[in-house]
Amino acid sequence: MLNEKMQFWGYRRPDGRVGVRNHVLILPTITCATQTAQRVTELVSGTVSFIHQHGCAQVGTDYDQTARTYAGMGMNPNVYGVIVLGLGCETHQAHRIGDEIAKCGKPVQTVSIQEHGGTLQTIAEVAKIAVKMVQDASMVQRELCDFSELIVGTECGGSDACSGLSANPAVGKASDMIVQQGGTAILAETTELIGAEHLLANRAANDQVAKKAYAVIKMMENRSIQMGVDIRTGNPSPGNIEGGLSSLEEKSLGASTKSGTTRLEEVIDYAQVPTKKGLVWMDTPGHDIEQLTGMVAGGAQVVLFTSGRGTPTGSPIAPVIKISTNTPMFERMNENMDLDAGTIVNGIETVDDVGKRIMHEIMQVSNGKLTKAEILKQHDFGIWRIGPTF
Repeated sequence: MLNEKMQFWGYRRPDGRVGVRNHVLILPTITCATQTAQRVTELVSGTVSFIHQHGCAQVGTDYDQTARTYAGMGMNPNVYGVIVLGLGCETHQAHRIGDEIAKCGKPVQTVSIQEHGGTLQTIAEVAKIAVKMVQDASMVQRELCDFSELIVGTECGGSDACSGLSANPAVGKASDMIVQQGGTAILAETTELIGAEHLLANRAANDQVAKKAYAVIKMMENRSIQMGVDIRTGNPSPGNIEGGLSSLEEKSLGASTKSGTTRLEEVIDYAQVPTKKGLVWMDTPGHDIEQLTGMVAGGAQVVLFTSGRGTPTGSPIAPVIKISTNTPMFERMNENMDLDAGTIVNGIETVDDVGKRIMHEIMQVSNGKLTKAEILKQHDFGIWRIGPTF
C-alpha cells in the first residue's frame, strides 16, 4: 500500500469533477451522423469522436440505456465541451442529449444535418463551432487534485492462464490503493464474474448490495439461457482456450482478482455514475468495447486493461493503460501494451511491486502521459444493447 497522499494535475469542471484530459467531443447521436462527425475531427485538432451503429429504432429500457450512455460520454470530466450532432429524424434527438449534458455546466451546442442543409454545410458549421470551443479549452489551467477525485475502471480482455496470477491481482492491488486514497475503482464484466459472485457478495457493504450482486449474475445467465446456452458450464472464447483457460468459472476466478480486497460498496447499472467511493461493480457484458464504453460513460477518467493475448482497444476520451499478463506477448505487441506484469510470473517482481508500478503509471497518465492506445488513436465505442431494434 502507498501511505502518502497521491496527487495529479487535473482539469476542474463546472460540476466540480476533475478530468485528466481536455477533449472537445463531437457526439453523433445516430449512426447516420458518425461519418460527418469524423470529417470534423479530421479538420479540427483537439476534437474527438467515434463510430457507432446506434441511435434510432430503439424503445423502452434499451432506449434509456443508450441515451444514458451518450449523455455520460459527454458529461465525463475528460471532456471540456460537446457538440451534439444529430440527423434530425432519429429516435435519440440531439437536443435532448444536449440538454442532459448541459446540466453539468460545460459548453454544449447542438447541430442537425437536416436543418443545416446536408453534409457539407453541417461539416462547415460544426467545424466553426469546434474551433472556438477548442481554443477556449486550451485556456483551461490544470490544478493540483487528490487521487480521491479519480474513478478508475478495470477490465480484462483476451485472458490467458497467467491473467489470474499476474496482471489481474496486480490491478487488484492498485484497486486497493485507489480505494485507500479515497478514490473509486470500478469492477465490470458481469459475464466474467459468473462463478465468483459469492466471493464478491461476501465482501458487500450490506445485504442489499449482496442481493444485487447475485441478481445481476442471475439476469446475465438468464439472457444466455434464453439464447439456448448454459454460459456457466461453457468454455471461454477460442483465444482464452488457446491461452490455457478451461472454463468460464476458471476465467471468472482470475478476473475477480481485479477487485482487490476492499469492501464492495455498491452494484450499479451500465453507464451509471457511482454514488459511492470505494469498490463499485458495474453491470456490464464481457464484450471489451461495450464494457469500456459503460465505465467511461459512468465517469471513469482512466481505465486499466489487462490482456494475455493482446489487444489494441482504447477509448476516444479516457486513456486506457494496457497491462500484459506475460512477457512474450508484451514484447510481441509492444506497440499496444503499456506495462508488463509478466515479471510476476518470471519471478522478477511481486504482485505488490507491479501494483505500485501501476499506481505510478496512473499518476503519470493523469498528469498527461499518453497511452499507446491514445497515440494510435484507438477510439473504440460500443453500447450494450438490451432490446431489439424496431
